[in-house]
Amino acid sequence: MTDARPPAPETFPTEGYAGDPAVAAEWDERYGADPDRLWSGRPNGALVAEVADLPPGRVLDVGCGEGADAVWLAGRGWDVTALEVSGVALERAARHARDAGVAVRWVHAGLVEAALPPGSFELVSAMYPALLRTPDAAAERALLAAVAPGGVLLLVHHAGMESHVPEEGRPDPADYVWPSMVAALLDEDWQVEVDEVRPRVVPEGGAGAHHADDVVLRARRLR
Repeated sequence: MTDARPPAPETFPTEGYAGDPAVAAEWDERYGADPDRLWSGRPNGALVAEVADLPPGRVLDVGCGEGADAVWLAGRGWDVTALEVSGVALERAARHARDAGVAVRWVHAGLVEAALPPGSFELVSAMYPALLRTPDAAAERALLAAVAPGGVLLLVHHAGMESHVPEEGRPDPADYVWPSMVAALLDEDWQVEVDEVRPRVVPEGGAGAHHADDVVLRARRLR
């Protein structure tokens, strides 16, 4: 008799966090300011649209937040590894996965510090990631390195923010990685399938709903 029970969700490691403690503390504070949830709880519209024609495989969800994308992907047959710096967000994400009855591999780490095996994922998804820029482009290179040959990098961000003048008391957009910076590193081993600005599919509720347009970069690693 086949066991029809859903797989037991995996929880993120509790023995430590790999990354900058100040970054983790900043995001824990931001998530902790909302006792329920910060985001809408629904998968990103650009992700839903762009993975529709992809066969399920191994996927890395970079900056998974409260887990809406990871849970959605897992429910559609993807083998999901979800990466997040905030332990508060990961607790919520793991609870979301338990409620949905899906298995997700949670990793409490920054992208660069996670030291993921290169070429491990058929899809690397980064939806509005807060990746800090460094002189050696470490975050950009980590995104590209994680994609398996034949796999896809999907990077989505808010349009117009790259040159946005910072507001007082708010992070400077110039400190972060934007899709154009990743696109600039693509060489003959990559094929750009989508590189465009499009109207954002905005879920009801949640932070960030005021952004109207997305920059969508989808690139396939050829070898």
